Amino acid sequence: MNNVGAIILAAGKGSRMNSKNTNKVTYKLGDKPMIMHVVNLLENMKLFPIVIVVGFAKESVKSLFDKKILFADQTKRLGTAHAAKKALEVIPGNISHVFILNGDDSAFYTPDILSKLLNEHIKNKNMITFLTLHVKNPHGLGRVIRAGGKVVAIVEEKDASAKERKIDEINPACYLFSVDFLRKFINKVPRSKVTKEYYLTSLLEIAINKKYKIEGIKGGRIPWRGVNTGDELREAEKLFTKTMQKASA
Repeated sequence: MNNVGAIILAAGKGSRMNSKNTNKVTYKLGDKPMIMHVVNLLENMKLFPIVIVVGFAKESVKSLFDKKILFADQTKRLGTAHAAKKALEVIPGNISHVFILNGDDSAFYTPDILSKLLNEHIKNKNMITFLTLHVKNPHGLGRVIRAGGKVVAIVEEKDASAKERKIDEINPACYLFSVDFLRKFINKVPRSKVTKEYYLTSLLEIAINKKYKIEGIKGGRIPWRGVNTGDELREAEKLFTKTMQKASA
């Protein structure tokens, strides 16, 4: 579809990786930098433009790609919603819907998963469609709260009740937004009192409160691993190798 683009968030410092000169999304997963897996996936799905939000060690990211990829500079790293706002400044006006994904945890997504999000998003005329996953250990991850099957909230670990912490359906931050909705509400996202940053999850809350159509698509228990530390990168590498072996068997 020629009116669907994508934004990849890759500006963070990844301070727990202790990298001085390279962004963590350039670390290899399998045979190539982890961010290239999701870029290749989006390109194969003919989703253009692809905008990568860069910040820390930005040249290490930009040097991986040719001129087909657009870049948005997030000089001050003020959260995921702030990153999306910077990307919107370079998204062409003919783009109606946009995926927003992380550059460090999207290597395990497949065309089937993203196509399912896109199909449901268009069919149901959603403002936001996002992926949910069931994981064995949801510790530290945002829980998806449902009532009657519908998403009514995303609750972060620190805010979750004992009962909510037992929920194993999580938000891995794989979103599809109506661009009109994004442009209308991106400046309405409140600043976190704790971190002083602006988060995309606040847009889900805004949509729910204003009765806009929002849908969480269950992806089941696919391999998935956010990468914030060296140990998590090694765990992701094991998962990725296992996944590739299964695919080639």
